[in-house]
Amino acid sequence: MPLPSFDNLLLPGLVGVLGLTYLVAAPAALMAWLHRRWHAMGKVERLLSYGLVFLLFPGLILLAPFVNLRPAGRHNEP
Repeated sequence: MPLPSFDNLLLPGLVGVLGLTYLVAAPAALMAWLHRRWHAMGKVERLLSYGLVFLLFPGLILLAPFVNLRPAGRHNEP
């Protein structure tokens, strides 16, 4: 069986890279940025972040089960 040529692998490779960027990398970076900046955002920054959430919503839904953004509890030690 002959190996596929570079031309036949270029398009699926590009689609795969763009898909991983759209569904994993960009939403993960957005989640980290929102978690760090949530209480310090200005009006314009908040508007832009809401736009990015709308744009990257499918990836955020895919990553949501694996993220825990709850604050750490207090440890009462005697």
